[in-house]
Amino acid sequence: MDIAKLILTGTTAPPVPLEQAKNIENASEEKKKQFAKDFESVFINKLLDEMSNTVGDWGFEKDGAFEQAEGIFRLYLSQNIADQGGFGLWKDIYKSLTDSEHKNTVPESPNMKL
Repeated sequence: MDIAKLILTGTTAPPVPLEQAKNIENASEEKKKQFAKDFESVFINKLLDEMSNTVGDWGFEKDGAFEQAEGIFRLYLSQNIADQGGFGLWKDIYKSLTDSEHKNTVPESPNMKL
């Protein structure tokens, strides 16, 4: 992997309030797949963060720059893992997104029958 391609060179979009965010149900199939992979990437990143907390101290001093570089490394590692197929969680997320288009009904709760 070429590290130069990973450097952010453009501007990023400002945060958008949740009410103004676009509805994922109206997105194209490719955007839904990318959304599912991005979600899995965040999950993998959190998993890697927790795994790194279990590793003991190796005798190196961890200053702020080291921790930041390590966090960025885990971020790109998790994105790469998710883009290469990940754990397969993105397939279930994608399936739930596409199934929700075909079903506009809420499943009945067992408590509703009582």
